Amino acid sequence: MSKTKKVKFIFGIHCHQPVGNFEHVFHEAYERSYLPFIQAMDAHPRIKFAIHYSGILYDWFMDKHPEFIDYLKKLVKRGQAEVITAGYYEPIIPIIPEADKINQINLSNDFIKEKFGVAPHGLWLTERIWEPHLPKALAQAGIDYVMVDDSHFLSAGIPKDKMNGYYVTEEEGYTVKIFPINKNLRYLIPFKLPEETIKYLHTLADESGSSAAILADDGEKFGVWPGTYKWVFEEGYLEKLLTLLEENASWIEFMTPSQYLEEAQPIGQVYLPTASYHEMMQWSLPTESGKKLARIMEDIRHQGKEEEYSQFFKGGFFRNFFVKYPESNNMHKKMLQISHRLETLKKGKSLIGEREREGRLKEAQLSLFKGQCNCAYWHGVFGGLYLNYLRQAIYENLIKAEVQMDKYARGKDDYAEITITDFDKDGNDEVILSNSLLNLYFSPACGGALFELDYKPKYFNLLNTLARREEVYHDKIRQAVGQSSGGEHAGATSIHDIVKVKEAGLEKALVYDWYRRISLLDHFLAPETTLESFSRSSYHEVGDFTVEPYEFMPQRRGNEVMLLQRRVGRVNGQSVRLEKNVSLFAKQSIIAITYEITNLSQAPLNAWFGSEYNFAMLAGDAPDRYIEIDDHQLENKTMSGRGEINEVKSVKIVDEWKGFSVSLEPNLAATLWRFPIETVSQSESGFEKTYQSTVIMPNWKFTLPPGEKWRVKLTLIIED
Repeated sequence: MSKTKKVKFIFGIHCHQPVGNFEHVFHEAYERSYLPFIQAMDAHPRIKFAIHYSGILYDWFMDKHPEFIDYLKKLVKRGQAEVITAGYYEPIIPIIPEADKINQINLSNDFIKEKFGVAPHGLWLTERIWEPHLPKALAQAGIDYVMVDDSHFLSAGIPKDKMNGYYVTEEEGYTVKIFPINKNLRYLIPFKLPEETIKYLHTLADESGSSAAILADDGEKFGVWPGTYKWVFEEGYLEKLLTLLEENASWIEFMTPSQYLEEAQPIGQVYLPTASYHEMMQWSLPTESGKKLARIMEDIRHQGKEEEYSQFFKGGFFRNFFVKYPESNNMHKKMLQISHRLETLKKGKSLIGEREREGRLKEAQLSLFKGQCNCAYWHGVFGGLYLNYLRQAIYENLIKAEVQMDKYARGKDDYAEITITDFDKDGNDEVILSNSLLNLYFSPACGGALFELDYKPKYFNLLNTLARREEVYHDKIRQAVGQSSGGEHAGATSIHDIVKVKEAGLEKALVYDWYRRISLLDHFLAPETTLESFSRSSYHEVGDFTVEPYEFMPQRRGNEVMLLQRRVGRVNGQSVRLEKNVSLFAKQSIIAITYEITNLSQAPLNAWFGSEYNFAMLAGDAPDRYIEIDDHQLENKTMSGRGEINEVKSVKIVDEWKGFSVSLEPNLAATLWRFPIETVSQSESGFEKTYQSTVIMPNWKFTLPPGEKWRVKLTLIIED
């Protein structure tokens, strides 16, 4: 007589909201997902589960709903729930420094021990992004196990039928156990009928009784994702699923991951390659490669062989987001810069008391940790790189950490300094001018442009923008209006998306920049250029200055630092030298910018020159952020307004929300162009157009005889 086939069901969920997300989003997620989910589990105490909340949520719970922590503690105390840890502020663990990995995890461990009375054994690996060096740091932080996708194991050559348990891996002899998350369960729960989940669990059961069905996925699928609240709670999906699971408890055994580890032996040893879930790896690919992969996968789907071949077409690597999006790389390298500086300060001697020293550095460390929150560093359906307010939250915390370290290291000293370093780690030097009020980051190798401008009193990067780039899913927008270049491989477009695309005119916003939208970008325009053609990046550049390398010479004079950049290039085939000098004094938030253009050719030079600035004030249509130009009455003075005005001597951007203004004042009257940069991206809610920044470009037309010079001085003033 054969034994009854059984299966162990390991059920885990992960809940998170990004640093900088809107307060109403937290409230909605709590009311529609976090609280009703726990209430449902409380009503079915036999069903054990593992749960992870990011530190951002723990902070919010403690502030807004401390009773929720007590509710969770009740489930933990009775042995139903196992709380798992992570980096407290939800960083991508592999991409932050080693000390930060351990300290972020320990911060979460300490919170869990204090609030729930237990030490966590398992770790939720953010976005399931695995790199082979992780086991050492995880083990040093007291981690016994992690959960990653089964696709990680497929990439390592592990067959699908050998994933109903856990494996052991190591680095330098430090071991960690790894559970493969079952992709089929991720797609079944909570999207298919409960009976389908029970039917699938039957296929995993065996006579040994040690076979494990492992699910760990986003808790927001239970109520926050579009349409899920109605299905999961109002129509009773979750209650039906939990009831069905209990009714089949004779062959489905409910276990937490730690309980399973106590009972079962590992399937074997494994070494996983760099990996994340399948979609993340596709998103990290360059756009053209992503399109090719999408076409290949579509062909495989048509043949009904997706499961058979998909493991061979993973592609991608999370760190390639830093190549695909230099704006992401900018945040990441600033984070590394600040982390390294903090570690140096920790090791140095202090002239203040040890307790005060620790307190100040701890404040800086917490700000740094918040600035490591993953969401704004990448883009897919869920990543928030396209959301300006999430990038702003990263910059705000990183700049705050920097200011806190300045107070510790410099006290009230006034300073102006210049630093030459390969900031973005691309093999070229960048130059940073800084004082107690401002940071100015320049890239001599890329047009001598200013790519970051931090106003420290408001913890604000004025150049926190994003260039307009083609994304794989843009073909779906073209398809919606009958313009698809992707043919049958462009992917299905829903009626909802078609209506949304047409109503919003999104296809008209599919404009792509050939350079990064930053500042002090030098343009020489063809005579036929218009504001419209320039704003759509469909104009002709007659010079070779915008993104080409400049020579540079840093200078110091008393309490003033300067950066002189020079390039000899060509304009309409004629030899031209362009020099731009930027000056910054201590204690001042005033930047002096001087241009000198020399005609080195033997013929007169007819030039149309513009200096481009991109100011990112987070909201295009908000009435508390607007533009003033001399004494002109602008028809639309919001940041999303556009237009051309002649004989301009001053343009001022006012941010009443943050409480400061930015003025740009040329000493020669200019024609002023202004227009918004808006991107088109896709989220779980569909396609959306997002304001990124406003281009302000003063421009001048002039004729230079051979050997003559043309000069202009612009003064940039930032003040509260």
